[in-house]
Amino acid sequence: MRFKGLDLNLLVALDALLTERSLTAAARSVKLSQPAMSAAVARLRDYFRDDLFTMVGREFTPTPRAERLAPAVREALLHIQHSIISWEPFDPTQSDRCFRIIVSDYVTLVFFEKVMERVAQEAPAITFDFRPHTDDNDDLIRRGEVDLLILPEMFTSNAHPRARLFEDVHVCVGCRSNKLLSEPLTFERFMSMGHVAVKFGNTQRPSIDEWYLNEHGHKKRIEVVVQGFSMIPHMVTDTQRIGTLPLRLARHFAKTIPLQIVELPLRLLLPFTEVAQWPALHDNDPASLWMREILFQEASRMVSPLTTAEPLVDRTDVVSLNSQIASWPGL
Repeated sequence: MRFKGLDLNLLVALDALLTERSLTAAARSVKLSQPAMSAAVARLRDYFRDDLFTMVGREFTPTPRAERLAPAVREALLHIQHSIISWEPFDPTQSDRCFRIIVSDYVTLVFFEKVMERVAQEAPAITFDFRPHTDDNDDLIRRGEVDLLILPEMFTSNAHPRARLFEDVHVCVGCRSNKLLSEPLTFERFMSMGHVAVKFGNTQRPSIDEWYLNEHGHKKRIEVVVQGFSMIPHMVTDTQRIGTLPLRLARHFAKTIPLQIVELPLRLLLPFTEVAQWPALHDNDPASLWMREILFQEASRMVSPLTTAEPLVDRTDVVSLNSQIASWPGL
């Protein structure tokens, strides 16, 4: 079928080529033969009067015109999928939907346990595909290739809807035998100690605390780099190294690992909020609405770590911590 001279089937082929960057893989993804996909490329080039792709090695590299077309083509196809094709009501008790969620190991460990329990009871056939944060989170959510993205509010995009889930605060962790943590931690001692740091993606993006230090001209003495927060407790055990963790996660690991939890120096107390973000085109999708409602309900039941009766460490009560945050002057 043609719309103003364009065969709309070609948009499916173009989207596959932009995603796969390979003629063979693109043909396979839309169930076309390789000659048929080659013919589609020729017709696309003829219609748009542009090469659209050039070969760099064995990869199809989009031209600037193709790059500009990519978001519009993906948005059009997603709109058709969610507004026209996926018209049936969502029944969680019968659905076998797989939710693709970009989420850190931290949020998985401290939050998703209750979510999974709820889903197992209400929608036993629903499955999850938890994916790590990458360098192209924004592109994946724009293209609708993931259903949800959960990350600190300060790192979210304004291009898609979002909602707050829960709050946390960073703390310093080390081995219980680490005598350097027996006294209140000064900024100077914190910076001079060896650190275990977590970095994300191929570009090695830092976590919030390291990002904040870098923004203010300070650099940690990093001895070990790990791929996720859950590796930090194991890397500080039986060493003099320290790490920075969200308080909820630190308490989670302190139940099974000889972990000492201490306050960060005043200027590094970093309260933050985890938020859920989803593709704009999923805003009214019944399945997405159902999943988001479960997330929001379970998040509302989480007690703030700053108001819990459990003390942060033996020598400091919660009132002191809250007052320090309220008067925090920054760096």
